[in-house]
Amino acid sequence: MKLKSKIFYLALLVAGLLASCSKDFLDRPPLSEISTENFYQTTSDLKLATAALYAGAPWAEYTYTSYLTIGDVMSGNMVLGYNDDAVQLNTFSVTGLNGTVVANWRGMYKVIAHCNATINAINAKTPESVPEADKNAALAEARFIRAYAYYNLGLLWGDVPIIEDNTELISSPLVPRNLVNDVYQFIVNDLTFAAQNLPEAVGSDWERGRVTTWSAQGLLAKVYLSWSGLDPQSIGNRDQELLNSAKLYAGNVCKNSGLELMDNYADLFKTENNYNDEALFALRWDPTTSDWLQGNMLQIYSPGGSEISADGQAGWFGIRPSYDMFQQYSVEDTIRRKATFMLKGDFYPELNAAAGGYTFTGESGMKKHIIGTKKDNNVPIMTLFSSAEHNALLRLADVYLVYAEAILGNKSSTADADALMYFNKVRERAGLQPLNSIDADILLKERRIELAAESQYWGDLVSLSYYNPQKAISLLNEGERVTFTYNNGVAEPENPFGVITPATANSFRLPIPSIEITANPMLLDAPVPYF
Repeated sequence: MKLKSKIFYLALLVAGLLASCSKDFLDRPPLSEISTENFYQTTSDLKLATAALYAGAPWAEYTYTSYLTIGDVMSGNMVLGYNDDAVQLNTFSVTGLNGTVVANWRGMYKVIAHCNATINAINAKTPESVPEADKNAALAEARFIRAYAYYNLGLLWGDVPIIEDNTELISSPLVPRNLVNDVYQFIVNDLTFAAQNLPEAVGSDWERGRVTTWSAQGLLAKVYLSWSGLDPQSIGNRDQELLNSAKLYAGNVCKNSGLELMDNYADLFKTENNYNDEALFALRWDPTTSDWLQGNMLQIYSPGGSEISADGQAGWFGIRPSYDMFQQYSVEDTIRRKATFMLKGDFYPELNAAAGGYTFTGESGMKKHIIGTKKDNNVPIMTLFSSAEHNALLRLADVYLVYAEAILGNKSSTADADALMYFNKVRERAGLQPLNSIDADILLKERRIELAAESQYWGDLVSLSYYNPQKAISLLNEGERVTFTYNNGVAEPENPFGVITPATANSFRLPIPSIEITANPMLLDAPVPYF
């Protein structure tokens, strides 16, 4: 986002009135109502301040505009037609004027600005009467969320500005980009602090949904796995020391957290399970808001009519699985497919339940994140702009697959007992037979299916492009990035919404938004070290 805008959001953050403590995680003060002059005085104040970082305005624009389009449309999992920005992503013709790209950059720096203000206020304002462990736990929450935002930026743009104190932008608004290796190091530093200072479990119902040390260690493993390929010594050869770190942290989560996968894959995405233990980090939305870009707006992508809408208004965008995504599912992999994508004739008893359920009559559409009506979710004030779903950005199944991949490392395949155990936990939950050996292709495909429509696959392809760019390019160019008709169980590909130009090595880094370059021409300069 524009640096002037960052200053504006910072001003909002430190203005307003003190909000009183509450018993509900979502009954928290807006960030604009937290004043550094009279807040941060008790442990309850700290918990309220960090609770405000989990959703709302800092995240809403990203979730609505970029979450699905960059993570799943650009990667080839899904197609969104009649939307110029999404068509650019699907056809590899992205420019710096693309609204989705602008929203992602702006959204992540908005999150970072709020985290920075919270971190700096906690350090400056918290009195000694607050236990040091409570203060560090609050700092750890904010640093975890900041790390997630920087990981998003690092994957999409590589070299980006690292900003720790937004007040410095007032006197020095022009800042350079920093080297991507330093971005990764900064992320690791934040997550290491978070892993050391977050609790193993939350202490009360009010705290349900907050990140824990297992959240931090899981994300740390994922970051190390990506980073391990950034400077390969040869094609396909990742840094073994970083792979070992990924294995260490992921293995600790798998073996020592006491967390388990839910029995039913589809249940993960139902609002009655918003606080499931498998969601290591989720955005915790308030369904009572009806304001634009304040709540979870993912139901706008619903493929159905008003009968499965929150408030009688049908979805706006017909986002659909690509023909290539459809082909990834085996005949046996119906549990995950049906929970992720609707095909003609699919029946969902949980949607429009009061009328006996819902049968999809279109060709295809997204099911994940489509939660149905107010009655379906027992949320009488939910609107199309305020879905009650707490969408997960990091799940335990993701960490299981990271662990298996870290064990595989630079080998061509593995039958390691731990790798197979946690890989097969994911498959068996989906109703599939376990495998006796896995390789990189099997792992990538499993991740693609398990995490489809969760904004993960593009990051996986970027991580692959670090150490095997030709393979990553081939995956993009060989897939059929088009919609399809579906009749009598047979899918037929349709024409693309635009001319799909071949992907290249340059396709894995987004252009810096033009509006940001205008505001800060130093973004065009060569990146500089941060450390």
